Amino acid sequence: MEFVFYTLATLLILLSYRSFRGGLDYLGYFRKELDKSHSEYTPFATIICPCKGLDAGLAENLARLFEQDYPACEVIFVVDDENDTAVSVIKDASRNDLKVSKLVVAPKAAESSQKVENLREAVLHADERAEVFVFVDSDARTSTDWLRGLVAPLEDSNVGASTGYRWFISKELKFASELLNIWNASIASALGSNTRKNFCWGGSMAIRRETFEKFDIREKWRGTLSDDFTLTRAMNAAKLPIVFVPQALTASIDDCSFREMLEFTTRQMKITRVYMPKLWIMSFLGSGLFCVVMTWSLLITMFSRHNDVSVWIAVVTLALVSALSAGKSYLRSKAVRLVLQDHTTELRKQMLPQLTLWFVSPFVFLINSFAPLVSRRVAWRGITYELVSAKETGIIANSDER
Repeated sequence: MEFVFYTLATLLILLSYRSFRGGLDYLGYFRKELDKSHSEYTPFATIICPCKGLDAGLAENLARLFEQDYPACEVIFVVDDENDTAVSVIKDASRNDLKVSKLVVAPKAAESSQKVENLREAVLHADERAEVFVFVDSDARTSTDWLRGLVAPLEDSNVGASTGYRWFISKELKFASELLNIWNASIASALGSNTRKNFCWGGSMAIRRETFEKFDIREKWRGTLSDDFTLTRAMNAAKLPIVFVPQALTASIDDCSFREMLEFTTRQMKITRVYMPKLWIMSFLGSGLFCVVMTWSLLITMFSRHNDVSVWIAVVTLALVSALSAGKSYLRSKAVRLVLQDHTTELRKQMLPQLTLWFVSPFVFLINSFAPLVSRRVAWRGITYELVSAKETGIIANSDER
């Protein structure tokens, strides 16, 4: 058993060091990208924002879409019900708009997720001048240079898509909200300079219209639950790079309960299990290794009656993994502060949770990774879906909650 422990501990230390190096690369990538001059590539863009219900801060989130430093674009808001509570907020945000905006009502989902159905309908209403399709979630709070930054990589016609990502900011420092943030942050830092390993995030992504149509993305979305994983799979199949844009990182401002945190994280992993099974397996193995080794090390340190090699190995493992993991969290937070400068105060308050809750998040990942083995059902915005496959989604129930 000691040999097994030594082997697993060594492996975890090596992976932790690799992760820390990834944090250095992440910060370096942010600095390099932010040092670039503003792009002058600004083709007419269609921004598509699916809405359902009243997200926290919805009015400000939508207003930010009309404050973009960008010469020519339109905004299409899409709902599945003209009486949706978001409609009045959409109309208020659009009232004093100098840019073009539209409100589209999509049909009720029958074979895809409602979000996917909304997007499939919205692209049909894009202005004929649009050269770029841009997708943004209603809970994303963008900066004024978000659109320009997200579109810039598409000047290279060989680029498949560009993407940002979310960063959760809680209104109050609550355990569940901060745990959700560190869980999400570990995924955010998987993006970077390697365009072959990047993935699209549907809350902040862009694609050339000609690329969208060439690879028939609207039809590929039919029957799916995940818009971004489907687009990622399409770009990977075509061997087209996906460019991560730090300027397209968006704040998502809200609080959550422990139940909501667990529901959200488990849903993400169930979707990953269906659309990116290799990624799910890696998460399963990685979180499992961490939980086993760190728990084993703690038990040896606390209860061993002998001051032998195994105790020293356990202590060294705890110390090294802790230092490397906390260091990675610090580097990641420092990178994010370079972009989300409107939220500097909130981000500084996050530092202590970032430097401590990294220890808890792998246990949440492990729970999330087990869940798809038990069920493929997910609840999302009042609708319960069955993830039959990457191309088939069943609708189990629709409570039509607002």
